[in-house]
Amino acid sequence: MKRWLGKAETALGNHSDRLNAINIFPVADGDTGTNLYLTVRAAAQALSSTPASPDAGGAHPPEGPPGQQDVGAVLARAGQAAMEQARGNSGTLFSVFLCAAAEPLMGHARLSSPLLAAALNRAQIRAWSALSDPVPGTMLSVMEAAARAAAAVDADQNGDDSNHALGLALDAAVEAALEAVVLTEDQLAALHEAHVVDAGGVGMLLILDCLRSAVLGEELQSDLLDGLHGYDVQDPHIHADMPDDDGVEVMCTINLSPLDAATLRQRLDEMGDSVIMSQVGGAMDADGTYRWRVHVHVAAAEPAVALIGSLGEPTEISVSQLALPRNPDGNDR
Repeated sequence: MKRWLGKAETALGNHSDRLNAINIFPVADGDTGTNLYLTVRAAAQALSSTPASPDAGGAHPPEGPPGQQDVGAVLARAGQAAMEQARGNSGTLFSVFLCAAAEPLMGHARLSSPLLAAALNRAQIRAWSALSDPVPGTMLSVMEAAARAAAAVDADQNGDDSNHALGLALDAAVEAALEAVVLTEDQLAALHEAHVVDAGGVGMLLILDCLRSAVLGEELQSDLLDGLHGYDVQDPHIHADMPDDDGVEVMCTINLSPLDAATLRQRLDEMGDSVIMSQVGGAMDADGTYRWRVHVHVAAAEPAVALIGSLGEPTEISVSQLALPRNPDGNDR
């Protein structure tokens, strides 16, 4: 799992420019590659540091006794770090994916085909439900396709937990993810008109291929992205020709009761769009609240920040313009 996230950090760093170039949905702000890279980097760095001790008040779950590492606990630690430092729609959804994938893996020392199927399924369901208005043709569709493919292999193998069955499931998941990426171009009108595939979907495909590579001990598939529309190096930065998007992206972390969380989601839906709310950690605090990561696109930050503050005390508040500064040559650096 540590090798997976390390590979994903490197791969997304190498591909961030091309992912940014085709990022036009939900807004043409050209930052999907950067956001995914920074979010995955936070997850990878969390695993390269010494975990906090629960006895000393640390927030991270124990990773099991020496020689018996807990795969789920490792991913939960990475997921929590990613969630706390998530960037943008894509980074937030990947954080949700990672946190949810960790849950079926808790208490297990190794990955298997049945566990992979369960983890991918839990992750894609949680990612779809985190969004107030989920849209097919995005990284959500790629997550779902991978999960369905892994589940089909697991069913065919009758729950075989061998490494061979795991390899088959990983192969199928990546293949299905690629097919789903290709389909995104015709699932969203904006992508169809621009003749490109979804940037977040490509990023998720890369992440899944990194998982396959890390588990099987094989190189990344060098030709995996060949032929994806808009993804060749010589292709222009599509997003640079799109109209600037007005408004800002507001993100924060906050402790809320389930009722207040539902209230906040409803009122943010009325105020803006791209609303994502997901629990961080999943455990209830002593005061009956849960920790939430909140993401929304709004016309102006002040009303959204005031609304959030009326329900609790937000931390890690960030406000970013959706219209990024662009260089005269149309390329972002």
